[in-house]
Amino acid sequence: MLSIAVVACGGEKAGDKTAELEKLLKEQAKLNERIRTLKDEIRKETGSVAGTRLVELKSLAPQTFTNYVDIQAKVDGNQSVALSARTQGTVRSINVKVGDKVYAGQVLATMDDVGLNGAYAEISTQYSFAKEVYEKQKSLWEQQVGSEMQYLQAKNNMMALQKRLNATGAQLDLSRIKSPVSGTVDAVNIKIGQAVMPGMPAISVVNLSSLKVTGNVGESLVGKVNTGDPVMIYFPDLKKEVPSKLSYASRMIDQRNRTFGVEAPLDSLPGALSPNMVAVLKIADYKADSALVVPVDLIQRSSDGQYLMVAETRGGKVVATRKKITIGRTYGGSTEILTGISSKDQVIVNGYRDLNEGEEIRTK
Repeated sequence: MLSIAVVACGGEKAGDKTAELEKLLKEQAKLNERIRTLKDEIRKETGSVAGTRLVELKSLAPQTFTNYVDIQAKVDGNQSVALSARTQGTVRSINVKVGDKVYAGQVLATMDDVGLNGAYAEISTQYSFAKEVYEKQKSLWEQQVGSEMQYLQAKNNMMALQKRLNATGAQLDLSRIKSPVSGTVDAVNIKIGQAVMPGMPAISVVNLSSLKVTGNVGESLVGKVNTGDPVMIYFPDLKKEVPSKLSYASRMIDQRNRTFGVEAPLDSLPGALSPNMVAVLKIADYKADSALVVPVDLIQRSSDGQYLMVAETRGGKVVATRKKITIGRTYGGSTEILTGISSKDQVIVNGYRDLNEGEEIRTK
């Protein structure tokens, strides 16, 4: 208003400008008085004042606040095995494909047995005949018929063939790749006619009914993370979170990355999970059972620290006021308030931006 007066009176004398300024100031005082009068009248009639800031208030109730450390992890099988040949040879047959259900002890593939299969069948026939002869000689000897020498020869012949049969069977078994667990074939890395050797990956089997999540935790938490601790497991691809407990927390620190391994079983979502699926293991490293918690966006900052805007009643008016606070941990968009406010305070949760100290507010 002063600038308007100066511009309007730019071509006038100083006395004229002074008179014009006094006139405008009187008009301003009258306007301010009229504004105050209208506010009082409106407040008496409606209980609120037009032109005051509309806000939303919320009382803070004590609640449990938990801070988690997020660990990148993956889904693994409790019974997950990578099988390889136990002897050098050529793949003769593959009896399964990826996705097939298998049982413990099932033959998944066979190697070239170099005639062992035929030899085993021949020795098996000889053993069956020798066993039959022995049983007849034993029966006769018990009836005091025949000589002891015939009985002992029959027994010795049977036992010798039994040892040969067992040895040949063990050699033949080495040419077979068997599953030690029941589960699902996850990978087949060999082909018929391919030359393989011990240690070379051949077939992978995983038991999808028994899964776990594994990850590595930083060395700084070695004293805070223990077997049996509750955890949350989040699957980004599924947008789902399930609770669990640590079934294992290693005490050995890996010298390469300064971490230690942890595992948590998965008792739910078995049909939706696959080995090596990405997961986030949320491990609680801090918990407060009765904390005042606010969304982190409500916390404002000034040169003298952090504060919240709360509502107070002064002289019959509801005004905004700053309350300086001390904060604790922040997780998932929520912050624990350590000092500065209580459960009796009415925190301004909407309309708090650009509020001034002592500015009048309303809630409707």
